[in-house]
Amino acid sequence: MSENKFIVREPLLSAAQQIVGYELRWDGHAHGDGMASDEDLLELATFAAEQLNNDDSGWLLNDSVLFLEATPALITSPVVQKLPAKHVVFRLTAADLADADTQKTVIELRQQGYGISLCNAESVGPDSPLLAIVSHVEGKLGGEGAFASTDNVNGKPLPVKVARHIADWQEYDACVKAGLQTFIGNLYLTPRPSIEKQGLNSAQTIIVQLMQMVRKNADVRELENVLKRDATLSYKLFRYINSVGFGLGAEIQSLRHAVTMLGYSPLYRWLSLLLATASTNSHSAVLMQTAIVRGRFAELAGQGILPQQEAENLFVVGMFSLLDKLLGIPMEEVLEKIQLSELVSQALLTREGMYGPFLALAEACEPDNGDISALADSLFLNARQVNEAHLAALAWAQAIKI
Repeated sequence: MSENKFIVREPLLSAAQQIVGYELRWDGHAHGDGMASDEDLLELATFAAEQLNNDDSGWLLNDSVLFLEATPALITSPVVQKLPAKHVVFRLTAADLADADTQKTVIELRQQGYGISLCNAESVGPDSPLLAIVSHVEGKLGGEGAFASTDNVNGKPLPVKVARHIADWQEYDACVKAGLQTFIGNLYLTPRPSIEKQGLNSAQTIIVQLMQMVRKNADVRELENVLKRDATLSYKLFRYINSVGFGLGAEIQSLRHAVTMLGYSPLYRWLSLLLATASTNSHSAVLMQTAIVRGRFAELAGQGILPQQEAENLFVVGMFSLLDKLLGIPMEEVLEKIQLSELVSQALLTREGMYGPFLALAEACEPDNGDISALADSLFLNARQVNEAHLAALAWAQAIKI
């Protein structure tokens, strides 16, 4: 893998702002507009197939769909068969699809269950025969051609419409009202203007209390007494711990058992996950998933560079990086409610200190959110290490039972 090729991802969201998949591309190929070479795209597809498939577990993204930019050369490559048909959508242009041989290949892939998305569908007429062979069409609200069409194609339903380049939440709402089903972009990182301050809800208040007690190594019986106030939290905590397993060979049944088997540091880590996922924000699902990926990515990137406990703290840093958006309050106010170490607070506020660059690197794997190459160089990480950590974090986040 080239030392300067870094993967960035964008979530594919439903109208209800639930993550239904991801688009992966090389950093620098702006907005997925088809600027990558055949070689670049083949390398990305091959890497994704290697990293996101497991001989025992199969597809590591579960039900999530993967969008990949493609060319006629890519879809005829053997690597296609290494990707699960029902979970992969290849993005092609109208010019690509106009070729008879490419159309034949596309029809064969569609019969196998692969998705095909028509890029820039505004350039294609609403009666184009291409609409009969694709599963998705991409465009912008107010666009013309196939993307604006509301009629069936030869008696069949229109392909799924995927909205791109949404400027703000007002446009997003207009897209939903117009019946668009799917969205790609990082608008979710921009708070809705109408959202009021939420602060900590009752469940999060209990979790914060537990975290403070764990930091002080409180007796496990005191922890159990606090956790018993909310049976749902107990259930979630043990579900999270057991969903990853830790190779314990036995299911964790109680907080005492968890502390005995894992220790306080891993328990603190899981409470940080519980804190972020206890939000009731209207678009909390995508923020929670992003925070989990950031936390795991930062932790993996730090392994081998920092001592184990410091690397574990990176998980907490990543998990807390979106608490301000999840709670609807400034990060400074978040840190007033949750007493964290100086190094963690410094990373969350300024992206500096021991942990800050790792968090900044995790954020840079989201489009237009930082210089991945420069950040990787500052941490002496090469592109393969970064990309492996990125996709491993993405897969790990899918394994967490929220």
